[in-house]
Parts: sequence; structure tokens; C-alpha cells
Amino acid sequence: MKEAGRKQGAVSPCAACKLLRRRCAQDCVFAPYFPADQPQKFASVHRVFGASNVNKMLQELPEHQRSDAVSSMVYEANARVRDPVYGCVGAISSLQQQVDVLQTQLAQAQAEVVHMKMRQVSTSSDLHKPMPTTSNSSSENLSPTSRLTKSLFAMDMVVDQGNIGESLWSC
Repeated sequence: MKEAGRKQGAVSPCAACKLLRRRCAQDCVFAPYFPADQPQKFASVHRVFGASNVNKMLQELPEHQRSDAVSSMVYEANARVRDPVYGCVGAISSLQQQVDVLQTQLAQAQAEVVHMKMRQVSTSSDLHKPMPTTSNSSSENLSPTSRLTKSLFAMDMVVDQGNIGESLWSC
């Protein structure tokens, strides 16, 4: 009868101990985080950080933080394997560029909507109505079309003054 992690009373070595070709002790620091059925997980971490460095990092952390640390190391190691120069920073930079492009596209789409609304209002309203001739520029003297155009222009200004091109990662 096989139990999870046991073979006839003996401890099945974790992925780390298997790769390092050593006996997996009962109190192995790697065993909870690098199970035997996920050898690639430890292989990439070992390739980037080294087994002794990973061991030291895990020993220095409280037990409740180790799982998160291993997840971070695995993510960074996989990113370093894909991109040895930039690693995670390259992935973050690429995603940030995509966010910047999408923010610009969103601002352009919002401006187009405002422009289309202005065009729709101007074609659907009575354009032949005479405008007030007073020099007073308060909005109470403006026609409904002019008031709407003025408010849409104010919306357009809000779109133009957005954080277009600013990085979310800059401090």
C-alpha cells in the first residue's frame, strides 16, 4: 500500500534531492516546495540561483513566507531561462509598454466618441436658430446646442489631460 510521498516505508526524495542525487531527509527544507512530480520547478531555480543559495534563503525566512518566496524564485528563474539578460524586468517592461499603448488607444477612442456626439448634436439640432448677439459669454445666453458643445468640449479636455504615456511603474 503506497502512501503519498512514501514507498514501502521509505521517503520518496523531493525534486531537489533527486536532482542533487542525495538522500532526502525527513526535515528537508526543499521537500514541501519542490515535490518529486515537479522536477523542472527545482531544475530552473537551481540553474539560476543555486541549491545552496535557495537553501540559505529558505532557512532565513519564517515558515509562513517560504511558499511565497519559492513561487517568486520559480517565476524569476523561468523568466531568466527565457530571457537571461532582463528576466522579470523584461516581462514587466513589455507589459508596461502594452498598458501605455492601450491607454493611448482608449484616450483616442474616448475623443472620437466626444467628436461623434458633437457632430450628432450639430446635425440633429436646429442650426438655423439665431445665436444671441450679446457679448455676455455666460452659459445662460447660449443655445442648448452651444451649451452641449461647451460641455462636450470640457469632456474632451479631461480626456486630453489624462495620464497618457505616463508609466504606472514610475515613482
